[in-house]
Amino acid sequence: MSAKFAANPNAVREFVFDEIEVGRSNLAKSIQDRFHVSRPTAHNYLRRLIDSGDVARTGQGQYDLVHEIHELSFLVDGLEEDRVWSEEIEPLLSPLPQNTRDIWHYGCTEMINNVIDHANSEIVEVLVDKTARSTRISVSDTGIGIFRKIASALKLEDDRHAVVELAKGKVTTDPDNHTGEGIFFSSRVFDHYLIVSGDVLFTHDTDSDHDWIFGGEEPQEEVRGTIVIMELRNSSDKTLQDVFDQYATDAEDYRFDKTIVPIRLMTYGDDRLVSRSQAKRLLSRIDRFRHVILDFDGVDAIGQAFADEIFRVFAGKHADIEIVAIQTNEQISRMINRATR
Repeated sequence: MSAKFAANPNAVREFVFDEIEVGRSNLAKSIQDRFHVSRPTAHNYLRRLIDSGDVARTGQGQYDLVHEIHELSFLVDGLEEDRVWSEEIEPLLSPLPQNTRDIWHYGCTEMINNVIDHANSEIVEVLVDKTARSTRISVSDTGIGIFRKIASALKLEDDRHAVVELAKGKVTTDPDNHTGEGIFFSSRVFDHYLIVSGDVLFTHDTDSDHDWIFGGEEPQEEVRGTIVIMELRNSSDKTLQDVFDQYATDAEDYRFDKTIVPIRLMTYGDDRLVSRSQAKRLLSRIDRFRHVILDFDGVDAIGQAFADEIFRVFAGKHADIEIVAIQTNEQISRMINRATR
């Protein structure tokens, strides 16, 4: 065995996991090329991963991560999310590091509580899928559906508009008892976060830091209720506090007063952002924040009325709110400058 291979076994382990996740075949050859070891040495390392239970051989030159799967189901009546976490879910996640357990504690209890308080569902199902690389947990119900309920409560024309509100943060159908922050922060702290309900899918990928909406435009099979899927690498160095700090401007009270709105969520199909009504829909509830960042990545153009409503009319009436546009192209910048002049 070469000195380089022996000196950094964790690097080889992570490399193998990466290769498996992208569907690479002939892993022994990949290990040889990457770490400059002999073929017997590469096979020996693969055997060690198989013996440890992290990897399974599925065919000639084919390997996969071993999945430890647990399916849990609970009646919602009388259910307490903290007990579900401490008695049922947390024991399945040991021995994950404390920072990742804290993130899972937050995400799982927030999503289960949403089912208990909002979904009008008789049951909640939790699926835990853990590998040596990462953990994925889904929380599902058979209730009214999150997008439909938000759209109804806020009198929105389309279930997809509810996704825009979720992306802003601080949206809840029960403001007396909830802050509306759980989904927002959960979508930011996990590596991958996805909600499916009805015929609409909302996803946030931390690697790209973009929100996406799919569905709602072509007929497809609808999902009854809501499915939330969260995924996090087991060795992640993220902390909840890091994410909270990112959206707080006051270091003392950690007030959630900053939001980043992906403007691309306002466009569906061939829609163009040209009207004041579209701008007003975008600006709904924005006055709950002191710092608003409008991210125009993926947006080709906006109309004069749309820009004027945001950057002159609204900004003039809300001088205490800082509105910043980022990732604008030349056309969008011209429209914003015209409005501010």
